[in-house]
Amino acid sequence: MKVLLINGSSREAGSTAAALGEVAKALEAEGVMTETVFIGNKPIADCLACGKCRELKKCVINDIVNEITEKARECDGFVFGSPVYYAHPSARLLAVMDRAFYSGKDAFMFKPAAAVTVARRAGTTASMDVINKYFTISSMPVVSSTYWNQAFNCGGDIAQDIEGVQTMQNIGKNMSWLIKCIKLAEANGITHPVNDKTTTNFIR
Repeated sequence: MKVLLINGSSREAGSTAAALGEVAKALEAEGVMTETVFIGNKPIADCLACGKCRELKKCVINDIVNEITEKARECDGFVFGSPVYYAHPSARLLAVMDRAFYSGKDAFMFKPAAAVTVARRAGTTASMDVINKYFTISSMPVVSSTYWNQAFNCGGDIAQDIEGVQTMQNIGKNMSWLIKCIKLAEANGITHPVNDKTTTNFIR
């Protein structure tokens, strides 16, 4: 069992990394392996809407997005972390998620996922809602905690946010439990559903 954690901050060792680290520690304590990927602080291209991924089965722009998608195929769950900018996640994380979920959605489907947001004060729940929408359009169980999945950076130190740290740890515990439940179900012949999908336009 393995969970992939995505650090969507421009700072590799900032508050978002600290929050993800608390989730990872809880997962590992439950016997679940983790890997954290920092998406970097160099420019990341947005989706070109070129449609080439349908042919290539990966994004036409060969960067961190394809790396994440390939790692995702071997993982059982995901945590996407982001700082809060103007009450929304980082633009770089959204560019990664737009392209990864569009070009490699099958690598994520039916696997549990959690959003983690970190802020000085506000905008965390709005940002979490944005990230969660990628999961809910992809048949992914959304992992919750004992409070909304947020922490406050307290001047760069989330350790001062005791409830926030516990919230991160409880995300790890809940995700571990859910992954183990899914594995047990699969071992007993219970697999994920095959969903119908009809795409429609609005009719006047």
